[in-house]
Amino acid sequence: MSEGFVDGVDVSWDEARATNLANWNDRVDIHVRGYGIEAFTDPSHLSQVVRTDLAVLERILPEGVRGLDVCHLQCHIGTDTVSLARAGAASVVGVDFSALALAAARDLAEASGVRAEWVETDVLDARAAVSRTLGEERMFDLVYTSIGTITWLQDLDTWGRQVAALLKPGGTFYIRDAHPMLYVFDDAADGLVVKHRYFPNGLAEQWEEETSYVGEGQVAHSRTFEYPHSLAEIFGSLLGAGLQVVAFEEGRTLPWQYSPVMTAREDGDYELPAPLDQSVPLTFTLAARKPHEEPARP
Repeated sequence: MSEGFVDGVDVSWDEARATNLANWNDRVDIHVRGYGIEAFTDPSHLSQVVRTDLAVLERILPEGVRGLDVCHLQCHIGTDTVSLARAGAASVVGVDFSALALAAARDLAEASGVRAEWVETDVLDARAAVSRTLGEERMFDLVYTSIGTITWLQDLDTWGRQVAALLKPGGTFYIRDAHPMLYVFDDAADGLVVKHRYFPNGLAEQWEEETSYVGEGQVAHSRTFEYPHSLAEIFGSLLGAGLQVVAFEEGRTLPWQYSPVMTAREDGDYELPAPLDQSVPLTFTLAARKPHEEPARP
């Protein structure tokens, strides 16, 4: 929630990353209890996030994720990574900066009978880390990230280059995330009240929150740093890395309750009530492809 919020904080990336890592480490046990991972004992169970994304991926890719080598960036405790494997991916690699989260992900995969590989790294160094861990030749048909990911990153240009470097020629990048427009609203107000900035300026937003977005319990490290990113910046980072946008959509549901005005759906997602649902997008979905050949330079 918005208590303890400060905008325009000039903090080094190393400090911001270390602060966020401490917070996300604290969340692991809370999320292991709160994510409903016991449902994965059913071999047909997929996370709600992946079920939503598959509907789009199956329109973009001929066979969806079936038969693809997939790299899941910012995979956290692996519920979506395991779901991608169950959806038919030939191989899955989960990348996250938290060793504790990856340990939980590894346990979940083993308990679910899913083969997966895990790479511990900051996403902004993903290509080098994958090369060190799995080999320089390891490339992917699909690089996937969803949802609640890129506000934790300061430098999207570097992020875009990592994505491009992980993709095989002809490979696809897929992201679904909370819409930057949604983030301008006060998450504690009983209504849609503009409070936060839309445009990036390189400075961080500092938050103090003792709980997480799901599960019961408090975190010992309550401070986090996030960074607003406009749609223009997101598109620009991927286009600047040489990718070609092939699909873009805006959605009306979100996997967590950003605002108290949002209501729960039967599938576990949240939405705005009418008529607000006609006014504000809650998510964006973007797919981009790496060309088979490098574009000719003028």
